[in-house]
Amino acid sequence: MIGAIIGDIVGSRFEFKPIKRKAFNFLYETCRFTDDSVMTIAVGLSLLEKNITYKVMQQKAIETMQRLGQAYPHAGYGAMFLDWVFADEPKPYHSYGNGAAMRVSACGIVAKSVEEAKHLSKLITEVSHNHEEGLKGAEATALAVHLARSGKTKQEMYDHLKKYYDLGFSIDEIRPSYHFTEKSEETVPQALVCFFESTDFEDAIRLAVSLGGDADTLAAITGSIAAEYYGVPKWMHYKARTYLTQELKTYLGDFEKIYPPKFNDKIIKERPFFTNLRL
Repeated sequence: MIGAIIGDIVGSRFEFKPIKRKAFNFLYETCRFTDDSVMTIAVGLSLLEKNITYKVMQQKAIETMQRLGQAYPHAGYGAMFLDWVFADEPKPYHSYGNGAAMRVSACGIVAKSVEEAKHLSKLITEVSHNHEEGLKGAEATALAVHLARSGKTKQEMYDHLKKYYDLGFSIDEIRPSYHFTEKSEETVPQALVCFFESTDFEDAIRLAVSLGGDADTLAAITGSIAAEYYGVPKWMHYKARTYLTQELKTYLGDFEKIYPPKFNDKIIKERPFFTNLRL
């Protein structure tokens, strides 16, 4: 989860002030956590429940997302999701927004198999984002996180994920014309390619922000995958926590006690994996 949270915090100051470059101050003083972090933590917290049915787990997710959403009402939610957060009887509203994908990293982390990652993603997503594109984006993200955490290579991950989207483009190709969008189908494949083209965790986040789109969500999705593949430098983990409230830090800590994050302080960069050259 920490990868999604770092991505969210780094991208937060560029959501409505987009840039088209990778060179910028990373965890800067004006950064903040947004709804991406709040909902990511809410989902992770709900998945810590033991010995319960999937149906009860889904209800726990609804309750936790509403509770934390109401506790942080100004975190940056979309209007329809904010209505869902405060609804007495929250119902899915056929959303195809990228909010479905930005919150599901914990599903990929706790899952013990590919099929469970997909199933957990569906349970968590369909409570609000029950449009097929919302469900697909969340599933692809949860699957990517699970595969990365399981030690799969980028080629192995690509072979799974190309079944969801056409990934045969490069970030340099799309950057000039890419623009802000909240659509899952126009966010998740771009985040996936940012991961595939990256050389380390920080580079993945910088690539996502450099697209100039919905920066916090793009970086949250990219970061959730990159953190499980590369590992996160300890200083980034520590620094990111300083942006969270004590409550959110406690919940994140509760999750990480059971599912420890992968740390990596090595400076060695991996050779880029260019998806536009794929067979």
